[in-house]
Amino acid sequence: MPGHDAALAGLIRANLKAYHLDIPGTAYYDEGLDHLSDYYAHPDRAYCVLLDDGRVVGGAGCAEFPGFPRCCELQKLYLDDSVKGHGYGYDLLAYIEARAREMGYRQIYLETHTNLQAAIHIYEKTGYREIPRPDCVVHSTMDRFYLKGLKPLKACS
Repeated sequence: MPGHDAALAGLIRANLKAYHLDIPGTAYYDEGLDHLSDYYAHPDRAYCVLLDDGRVVGGAGCAEFPGFPRCCELQKLYLDDSVKGHGYGYDLLAYIEARAREMGYRQIYLETHTNLQAAIHIYEKTGYREIPRPDCVVHSTMDRFYLKGLKPLKACS
């Protein structure tokens, strides 16, 4: 993933700017945005990069979240405009949820903004329920908060 850091940062910033969220209190100004591979190089974190003919067209990640027990946070799920509407958001979400289960998380939290209606639609359609703003929110501009229970993996017999 280190080779994709610059493209991912550009994709995320372009998406946020398109929705007028290129402001403080969003991922646009995250200190580590230009080095996501460093942040996600941790056993309790994961990031999936979506490629189209070698070009970065999306991504999503998860990392531990201290607000709830055995919980991770869905982070930085963004798609290039060229691939929106093809179901890739659902695919990335399913992949990250599966990775979260593998890492032992039992809940997944996310924060988003009212401006991101397509994302909110996906979250609500896939079982995320809106919750009050947790005390430990880092991105102060975000105004919608969701939580979903993750069923544990079943052992094979």
